[in-house]
Amino acid sequence: MVIRSLLWSWALPAVLLSLVLLSTLLSMPAYAVSELTARVDKNPVMLGESVLLEVTADSRVPATSINFRVLDNNFTVMAPSVNQSTRVINGDASHSTIWTVTMLPKTSGTFTIPAFTIDNVSSNPLTIEVVPVQQGSGQLRDVFLQSKLSSNTLMVQQMVYYEVTIFFSGDIQRGSLTEPQLDDALIQQVGQDKEGTELIDGERYRSITRRYAITPQRSGEFTITPPTFTGDVIDRESARQSYFARSRTIVREAEALPITVQPQPASYNGDWLVAGLVTLNEEWQPEQTQLVQGQPVTRIITLSAVDVAANQLPELNLNLPEGFRVYQEQPQVKGAERAGRLVAQKVITSAIIANSPGEYELPEVKVSWWNSQTDQLEQTVLPGRTVQVEADPTQPDATPPAQGPTLTPSASATPPQAVSNWRWNYTSSLLLTCWLLTLLLFIYQRVLWQKHRAYQAQAAASAGNTGPRYDSKALRTACKENNKGAAKQQLLLWARHQNILATGSLSALGEHIRPGMFKEQVEQLNAALYGDSAVNWHGELLWQAWSDYQHDEAKTATKTLLPPLYPEQK
Repeated sequence: MVIRSLLWSWALPAVLLSLVLLSTLLSMPAYAVSELTARVDKNPVMLGESVLLEVTADSRVPATSINFRVLDNNFTVMAPSVNQSTRVINGDASHSTIWTVTMLPKTSGTFTIPAFTIDNVSSNPLTIEVVPVQQGSGQLRDVFLQSKLSSNTLMVQQMVYYEVTIFFSGDIQRGSLTEPQLDDALIQQVGQDKEGTELIDGERYRSITRRYAITPQRSGEFTITPPTFTGDVIDRESARQSYFARSRTIVREAEALPITVQPQPASYNGDWLVAGLVTLNEEWQPEQTQLVQGQPVTRIITLSAVDVAANQLPELNLNLPEGFRVYQEQPQVKGAERAGRLVAQKVITSAIIANSPGEYELPEVKVSWWNSQTDQLEQTVLPGRTVQVEADPTQPDATPPAQGPTLTPSASATPPQAVSNWRWNYTSSLLLTCWLLTLLLFIYQRVLWQKHRAYQAQAAASAGNTGPRYDSKALRTACKENNKGAAKQQLLLWARHQNILATGSLSALGEHIRPGMFKEQVEQLNAALYGDSAVNWHGELLWQAWSDYQHDEAKTATKTLLPPLYPEQK
């Protein structure tokens, strides 16, 4: 017992000392690098297929010791993962740092991965061959992507359709696909993903196709950054050998596509609109060939455009001749997808009341637009029409009665009696009372309609509006950073927030604000966005002009008066 206690008293300090030394050894960083190696998991590699680059140092070094940005010219480089480890064998400790980088070749060809250097120790350079898909080895590819554009040459603000298809032969457990990227462009997905099958190089592939609408906001030469697919697929080799198959992570990228965006023609006047088709339709409710004085009718004009976003539709100039009262509702703008293409519509509903009888000529409605199919300027016209307005039968007829034959007075004729005005006064009072009741009923219906519209707006807001909202801080930031696209978006949101302009463009906004510095800055921003050459635009000036405009508008109180049902009689 005494001997065991003595042995334990000697052994315990030795064990503790060893543990302390080992812990200190493991915690001490090791920066002396004696060997640095690099390798790739496959060579050659097909275009659109990822390749893994692994760089190993025989020491614990900081993760930032290697800069992989030197590969950006020929590869799309993902964020590297770094793994540091320490092994102790028979008291000898060895350290290692391993960088693993996923790279996607941008083009086919033969490229050199340069040597990396740490502490004057360099890795071996690597030569990697990227083979085009059509010149592949003929082996079955598990997953690959293909992309295509509906057109490679287009006008500024013209919508182009971009399709990316994922082809896969095995089983995908999970995966994600990024969006294509293009500077100063609006990108949105069109419709739902479509699944199918296709026979390629004698092999049957399943496919998933996703479609995007891309609308560039400035002219120039660009390259669309392709989508990247990251997912887990079942390893075929392990599936053949075991029931419990392993999965492996893959990264695939579609090919990059160039695009040429031409500027707006200098001869074009008005709001710029590029579309595949533009139509104008008119409907009257109730449908009738003649109008009646004082009786309202509803006129509905629908503007439709193909390959256009809803916010690109221009304002319509709906002028009516003197003699009509017009009460126009807020235009209803909506968009939908039809057969893989976007269709936008603007519906303008107006209540029209004729003040006096007669014949009137309603002017035509024109919309100028650029045809993306024929690359020509076109005009869509809603023809004018002649309307007849009948007099209100309930109003007294001002036409004098027809004269009968003249009678020769005789001595025996009864002398004329004094005419009483009682019947005329009674009729006038009755008509005045009916007119007042009609006016009160119209005002009451107008109030109910406004409350209904407010209730609909409140219900839409409570249901959750996920669209962008006006933010003065965002406008200030966009102006400070000279971000033209963000400044335009915030100005249009501000116009909608202030009930200045529901939908439209910067050109339409300029028409709705009073002349001054703010209007000039809005026009300069519009020219900088859509001009042929770069315009020297300063966001600070726009912000200052907008702030001054806000300050001036706050000094003036505005009141909205309902116009009378009938004009004053002179």
